[in-house]
Amino acid sequence: MTLPARSGLDTPLTPLRFLDRAVEVHPDKLAAIDGGRRLTYREVAADVTRLANALRASGLTAGERVAFLSTNSLEMLVAHFAVPLAGGVLVAINTRLAPAEVQYICDHSGARLLFGDGALLDPLGDLEFATVGEVVETPPQDGDYLGGDRIRYDEVMARGSDDALSWDVADEDAVISINYTSGTTGKPKGVMYTHRGAYLASLGNAMTQGFGIDTRYLWTLPMFHCNGWCGPWAVTAVAGTHVCLRAVRGDDMWRLIDTEQVNQMSGAPTVLTTLATAGEAHRMDRPLTIATAGAPPSPTIIRAIGNLGIRLVHVYGLTETYGPYSVCEPSDGWSELSGDELAVRMSRQGVGMLTADRLRVVLPEPADDGSLVDVEPDGVQMGEIVMRGNVVMKGYFEDPERTAEAFAGGWFHSGDLGVMHPDGYVQLLDRAKDVIISGGENISTIEVEQAVVSHPAVLDVAVIGVPDDKWGERPKAYAVLRPGEQVTEAAVIAHVKSRIASYKAPREVEFVDDLPKTSTGKIRKNELRDAAWGASTMRIQG
Repeated sequence: MTLPARSGLDTPLTPLRFLDRAVEVHPDKLAAIDGGRRLTYREVAADVTRLANALRASGLTAGERVAFLSTNSLEMLVAHFAVPLAGGVLVAINTRLAPAEVQYICDHSGARLLFGDGALLDPLGDLEFATVGEVVETPPQDGDYLGGDRIRYDEVMARGSDDALSWDVADEDAVISINYTSGTTGKPKGVMYTHRGAYLASLGNAMTQGFGIDTRYLWTLPMFHCNGWCGPWAVTAVAGTHVCLRAVRGDDMWRLIDTEQVNQMSGAPTVLTTLATAGEAHRMDRPLTIATAGAPPSPTIIRAIGNLGIRLVHVYGLTETYGPYSVCEPSDGWSELSGDELAVRMSRQGVGMLTADRLRVVLPEPADDGSLVDVEPDGVQMGEIVMRGNVVMKGYFEDPERTAEAFAGGWFHSGDLGVMHPDGYVQLLDRAKDVIISGGENISTIEVEQAVVSHPAVLDVAVIGVPDDKWGERPKAYAVLRPGEQVTEAAVIAHVKSRIASYKAPREVEFVDDLPKTSTGKIRKNELRDAAWGASTMRIQG
């Protein structure tokens, strides 16, 4: 059967339309709160338009990249619309990275401009970037610019104008943002999001989390992380209110929840723990929904959040899937389960969201024709979780080889191992990739190992993730010293922190005489994990 050609009246999908519509329908609705600043959608759109024109006046051309090293600020929210409105591609950088890592991302992406908080730009010092022509300091929430040789954000904005720009795009498959993820190697990979994918992922998240016109969303999830799970676009799509939070602390979260009537937020399980254990914690007398991902929340924290009268939405995804791809959607009969039984059921990763395809769990070896083979849906046979569809990345920026590898068999390979339950719900158990998830952030064990073994006293090393009450997981290093060398654990950790981001450094270093290895010399990390995790059947809890 021949399908009819698409109508010439079709409109390419783009999340830019969400802000355009919000201004059309709700121009005077409170759009964003950042400290003492409170802007309507009309005012946010005006800032977006002025910054987009300023970027063009600064020489930005279609498809060029603009990097942001910023906390959850009004400027970061504006960037999610202004950069693509100018025809550019947003590169939101993890604020916890070391200077050399920031430099690599800017250079690899070919960023033309770098915007950032003054305190985050200061450590970059005298780094020389390959393509960044201007470094721009964004305003702090309270106080003055830190200054120095950097250009101020208001100086860049002065280059712009209020001239209207089209909110439409010519190609919905054009890249709207690049998000860098560590993966399993020391070099980050640039995950490309398209306008179409961001549009659909935003709608999927809005529906899954229950966003609406009355949504008051607290930004505890970093906007740099998968573009805040597409939250800057999703909350705007329903004309909700963005409540910016630049640093996640228990007292500040509860203060804003109470004073700003917050009813929606998101975060990794460590955010849930911080919220539940804060001295200001109290049972809610009105609805509050929290979406959590990054690693499976434990039944213990699920119960603790439930005891506060907070509704929890458990989602699962990766940077390569625009953030959440699946949801542990309550099914018929779950309301009859006991609290403990429900908590265990809710810790699963669930089923594909409405705008996603279904989740599959497949065996390591494909069929003779190259197709992927599903595991038995018995909750026992383990395989790799794979995904595909509109909310899976376009590919890795300038890395066709790893892109092809990731899409072997026509599905994106997550590297996560799990089982398929008889009811069709997926549950994660372990990782095929050596990635540690600590506080919702990916840490490459290879990258940490390279930093440890660069110490002159260390001969060999293996790094694994071990349980941590606060962060879910933290790296632990098993180090073999060179003959005749001596060094303290503290010295090794300090050395690592001098080379990579501090949060990636091992929590502890155990010195051993030798590492368990196969006959070919490969380290048996499974033996180290078995010893560290004991009888636990779940090896993911970050």
